[in-house]
Amino acid sequence: MRFEGTSNYVATDDLTIAVNAAVVLERPLLVKGEPGTGKTVLAREVAAALGVPLIEWHVKSTTKAQQGLYEYDAVSRLRDSQLGDERVHDIRNYIRKGKLWDAFTHAQRPVLLIDEIDKADIEFPNDLLQELDRMEFFVYETGETIKAKQRPVVIITSNNEKELPDAFLRRCFFHYIKFPERETMQAIIDVHFPGLKGKLVHEALNIFYDIRDVPGLKKKPSTSELLDWIKLLLNEDVSPEILRERDPRKLIPPLHGALLKNEQDVTLFEKLAFMARRGDR
Repeated sequence: MRFEGTSNYVATDDLTIAVNAAVVLERPLLVKGEPGTGKTVLAREVAAALGVPLIEWHVKSTTKAQQGLYEYDAVSRLRDSQLGDERVHDIRNYIRKGKLWDAFTHAQRPVLLIDEIDKADIEFPNDLLQELDRMEFFVYETGETIKAKQRPVVIITSNNEKELPDAFLRRCFFHYIKFPERETMQAIIDVHFPGLKGKLVHEALNIFYDIRDVPGLKKKPSTSELLDWIKLLLNEDVSPEILRERDPRKLIPPLHGALLKNEQDVTLFEKLAFMARRGDR
């Protein structure tokens, strides 16, 4: 099993090395990076490239580690017992399998995505240490041990909202997805918009990277937001000449709502435009 990128995903050399190292070591791949740099999509593309199933576990602030293993629905069993349902005699009818259970017992070696692990409680990663290390867990209600038939390829994403425990980090292969440089970004655009005229892309990239370089910006636009913006530019038939215009009174680019996502950043650009106008007087 070797990942070399796909026709839909531009993977840098260091990223492909990280994926393949995690596969060889049979350790979870912990991927960090700015939101919108393709961390979640990576797992889907790895599964597609390797030709294996993908099991996705999207973590929320309320998610508990136990949910990834299994949950025992005692309330439903009590209700069924009061109704005289025959299902109550087999406790397995009330065991809900979690994503790790599915990954461990899958007939084919799958890719397991644990997405945005840093959203959960700080104890969440620690509660999965043994299960991800040994690739097994015990079901107390039935007295059975669920053991992985073959170790899944585990990809864990994080947006750095919380620091992860050292004990958890030791069990992972780590990779930080750097924000794409211009050349890589051009390749990403080519994948999503094949045959797009060069002048428009050139000017759009100039504005995009200029915006990212503005000091004090609260949220820098991401790759996915650039792609959305280019799609809108094409839909509205915005010409490269309009993008090339450097009028200080028009510092905010057309359709900027795809790039600037909060009022503080819009206000910042309005202030910059105001200062530029005063400087021209």
